[in-house]
Amino acid sequence: MSAAHDTAGSRLRAGDALERARAEGRAALVGYLPVGYPDQERFVAAARTLVDNGVDILELGLPYSDPVMDGPVIQEAATAALAAGTRTHHVLEAVDALRGSGAAVLVMTYWNPVLAQGVDSFARRLADAGGAGLITPDLIPDEAEEWIASSEREGLDRVFLVAPSSPRERLEHVVRHASGFVYAASTMGVTGTRASVSGTTAGLVERTRAAGARNVCVGLGVSTGDQAAEVGAYADGVIVGSAFVKALKTDFEAGDESLSTLARTARDLRAGVERSRTSLPASDSAAHGMRP
Repeated sequence: MSAAHDTAGSRLRAGDALERARAEGRAALVGYLPVGYPDQERFVAAARTLVDNGVDILELGLPYSDPVMDGPVIQEAATAALAAGTRTHHVLEAVDALRGSGAAVLVMTYWNPVLAQGVDSFARRLADAGGAGLITPDLIPDEAEEWIASSEREGLDRVFLVAPSSPRERLEHVVRHASGFVYAASTMGVTGTRASVSGTTAGLVERTRAAGARNVCVGLGVSTGDQAAEVGAYADGVIVGSAFVKALKTDFEAGDESLSTLARTARDLRAGVERSRTSLPASDSAAHGMRP
């Protein structure tokens, strides 16, 4: 029996973190950083800074040479991490280093690196390191039979994406095969901070819930506390990537070992999700997140 099976009960899963936030009457804050940026040691310090300042779920990005969904900020950081020698084993080492941090630890990766390692092997190593699961932006459930089987064996979350263009049948199909949460892309296209969040997002979250999802988290565009409050009023989790990478870059270039910009950014976003439900009418607030 794999060590993953022995420890699965003690690993914090994404759903656990979302339920904890729900019990506190707020959306969860999900934070993304690419592993190995600016280097492995400082990456782990940055991830801990996010958790210490309010992030509930960590997304550790596996740097990839052809990141079709990533905007320029994340692409630049991922390119730097690759140039510095970051590889798949460094991602698993980072997961292990963050075990017990208080946050659920997911890995976000394109599918080719997983195939290169072997799906069963990757799943086993991720579980043994204490990981919660994978977010796979370029893998759809129709092509995920091996991953679904491996993740079931190892007790790992499968986070698939849906988009505003997804029809009801596609939403139901994704929900049926996902675990942890469903990732709702708030805009079509690549990631990056935006001045406003797409107005189609609330409708996408509602449709995904109607398709059977308990947990729906929104990403691609959230960068401020006000946006986090707006999205957290209807989503179960608010995903932030580019804003955290920008803040980390600012601290790195300034030689700020205390990572004050990153910490401040995380606190602002956490404050946003904490006030996200206070503006809801009582009936809406009670109904939100109380689905069977």
